[in-house]
Amino acid sequence: MAGLYLSDALHTLGGGAAPFVYASFVGSLDGRIAVSDTVTGASHLPVEITSENDFRLFLELQAQADCLVTHGGYLRDLAAGRLDDVLQIGTRTMDHDLARWRRENGLSAQPAVVIASASLDFPIPDSVIRQKQRVLVATGRQAPPGRVDALRARGFPVIVAGEGTSVEGAPLVRELGALGFRSVYLLTGPRMLSTMLRDGALSRLYLTITHRVVGGEDFHTMATGPRLGGAGRLRLSALHYDATAPDGTGQWFARFEPMRPA
Repeated sequence: MAGLYLSDALHTLGGGAAPFVYASFVGSLDGRIAVSDTVTGASHLPVEITSENDFRLFLELQAQADCLVTHGGYLRDLAAGRLDDVLQIGTRTMDHDLARWRRENGLSAQPAVVIASASLDFPIPDSVIRQKQRVLVATGRQAPPGRVDALRARGFPVIVAGEGTSVEGAPLVRELGALGFRSVYLLTGPRMLSTMLRDGALSRLYLTITHRVVGGEDFHTMATGPRLGGAGRLRLSALHYDATAPDGTGQWFARFEPMRPA
């Protein structure tokens, strides 16, 4: 599977005021992208739908971004030890080649990190500081002004991307384009995917579907909020089948393009 997503050359598809914005999810046949721990209540990816091949392709998508968008909830879970740090490229044995690929393709050593948050209550990971990654914060116009000022005082630019407290898709993409970002990878969740689709701001969706039914009472799917209607229409542009993983069940690796209104 190595090289499958690198061949898409996502870092070359955006430019000017229109960065190429893409997202990825891994889910089960019954649509679970995350389930809640019965003890802590924290959400996590079901272990039975993960595979090394899927993670490798996730890293290939990450390697092509000059900007990663994450969110405050992920940073809080990361600080609490509930999730792994996936904000750097080339720090694991399996992705050393991707650090070299970035250099050969004119990308910075590490992508910038944009933190989308309504509350502005999150820690900055030590790894981001250590790797000297560029950090920006995105929030809504009604975000707590004291926290906005505190972040700016610490040297973190704050982008206003929405009229309420939450980040909205189209304003965020406009701001990132104005800052010169060309390829933007959304390491976020259902809320960001929904606003990007609703605003017509998503360029591509990658979806890994593991051939397994997970079940469970408390779970998350890819989208949230009001029904998307026509904004949720996507066209399949590529489909690959891995028969080996995970646990012999197999996976589809699908690529979708949002269908713009006529």
